[in-house]
Amino acid sequence: MIELENVAYSYGGGELLSDISLKLAPGSFHFLTGPSGAGKTTFLKLCYGALLPTAGDVGLFDQSLRAMSRDDVALARRRIGVVHQDCQFLDHMSVADNVSLPLMVSGSEQLADIANMKELLAWVGLTRRADALPPELSGGERQRAALARAVILSPDVILADEPTGNVDWEMSQRLLTLLIELNRMGKTVMIATHDLGLIRAAKSHVQARVLRIANRRLQLAGADL
Repeated sequence: MIELENVAYSYGGGELLSDISLKLAPGSFHFLTGPSGAGKTTFLKLCYGALLPTAGDVGLFDQSLRAMSRDDVALARRRIGVVHQDCQFLDHMSVADNVSLPLMVSGSEQLADIANMKELLAWVGLTRRADALPPELSGGERQRAALARAVILSPDVILADEPTGNVDWEMSQRLLTLLIELNRMGKTVMIATHDLGLIRAAKSHVQARVLRIANRRLQLAGADL
């Protein structure tokens, strides 16, 4: 699905990531850890084609990123849902409209899609907040809305960048449960997090690999969960 082969990435004249190889298999679950500034967000951007590696290659659904046109990359990225660390919304639009934005952009906004959107809002517990504006949401509600927006096109892969970084423990557990549910539906999931408690909490619920970025390299951080 997504494969990195001997990937390196340099930024500002210095190498941030070096000689990284990883294959995200269908239905797998990964945690990505590492200290702040280690390159977790950059790594995720390489995984969904937002950045081109300085060396090596990234494969998106059996296509080399270097050989893909801009349109090819856009199509591939519809199959990858991204929950950004700092989720941005259009403040003048309702939660429901913000969540359905990917449908509008892709031109697939049909009645069936609208029905799915309502079901999706119910799944993340935001039915009663569908008409609210983003500034009216709590941190946990924003993150759940961001997750709903990321999966509305039913992607094959979900990449979440510190999805629980700005919420309390109870809400982080709720978000983790939603991501585990997506994995049980066959989705490939990767969560970048510095919260080791979150990783420990997942141990009894999902089989996952824990990866760590350290000294520019990607390492397996102990035994699989």
